[in-house]
Amino acid sequence: MKLVKPLLPLAAAAVIGGGAGAVATTALHDDSPSVQTVTNTRPVAATATATGTALSPHDVYQASKDSVAYITTGSGTGSGFVISSDGYIVTNAHVIEGANGQIKAKVGDGKTLNAELVGEDASTDLALLKVSASNLKALELADSSSVEVGDDAYAIGNPFGLDRTLTVGVVSALQREISSPNGFSIDDVIQTDAAINPGNSGGPLFNAQGQVIGVNSQIESTGSTASGQAGNVGIGFAIPSNTVKSVVDQLRASGKVSHAYLGVQTGDANGAGAQVGTVTAGGPAAEAGLQQGDVITELGGKSVDDSSALSSLVDDHKAGDSVELKITRNGEQQTLTVKLGERPTTTQTQTQEQPQQPEVPGFGGGW
Repeated sequence: MKLVKPLLPLAAAAVIGGGAGAVATTALHDDSPSVQTVTNTRPVAATATATGTALSPHDVYQASKDSVAYITTGSGTGSGFVISSDGYIVTNAHVIEGANGQIKAKVGDGKTLNAELVGEDASTDLALLKVSASNLKALELADSSSVEVGDDAYAIGNPFGLDRTLTVGVVSALQREISSPNGFSIDDVIQTDAAINPGNSGGPLFNAQGQVIGVNSQIESTGSTASGQAGNVGIGFAIPSNTVKSVVDQLRASGKVSHAYLGVQTGDANGAGAQVGTVTAGGPAAEAGLQQGDVITELGGKSVDDSSALSSLVDDHKAGDSVELKITRNGEQQTLTVKLGERPTTTQTQTQEQPQQPEVPGFGGGW
């Protein structure tokens, strides 16, 4: 998996493209940037979710722009969007990292409001905010399992502080895997060529019906956010809306999210299955007898085609569930029973716990 970069805000001027132009990102910290958004005032078309009829990019924008939030903290900026009319807003966890409670949200062209952090989940890079407002227009979350390669994709956000910017593209690929801020894998990620840049983080990725199919989170880039050179190269990644639904429900209920945990790092086996690269000492897999080199072919009665499939199957369960693992070890099939644990806050402790098992190149994720 290639390195992908969170869409972190930049603190200095950045040049976009090969000398074609420049954007001064000082506007990232300014609620009244020098570049203003001009919108067409013709009537907004009704959303097409009932009939499935595709909307034009203009109509998707008109129907959604006043639900997109401009998020600012003491350390940077990002995007978000309204998830319920009573003031709940979704964004990325990395957008509000280091905010120390100093979070503000400007929904549409409304006033800048103080935002309370309801909860965050570093494992999926999602956070839920709450502002004191009512009668906001909530965006509808689509069923991301129905998204197909080639579908229209529209992003609205605040790249480089340029508020409510629309970019247009398609769904380029599905079932990508990216790393979360705490080192665990985020699965079933949507890849798009709609331009997303630093400042788009946390903003919505729409389908042609104006529904949210994902939360823009990371980009593939040859540059570096630290050097001020990272930008769009046509490969962006969005956390799927079905993941967003699950996480938001838990954050709203308790302020935290529970993830099942197996305690392994794996890679794709030669043929079907997920080959174990490392086993976390004292973790659920170690307690069940799983060993480095084992190939997991089935979990809980469902086939494991590859490493990504294993991660998804683990995440479908709850901490405390007992599941059967079918494995191949030295050419022989075995069945183990493992009681899944609660995912720790970071993968860093895993490597420290088992120095006798160095991380194997090509084996990642941690679940």
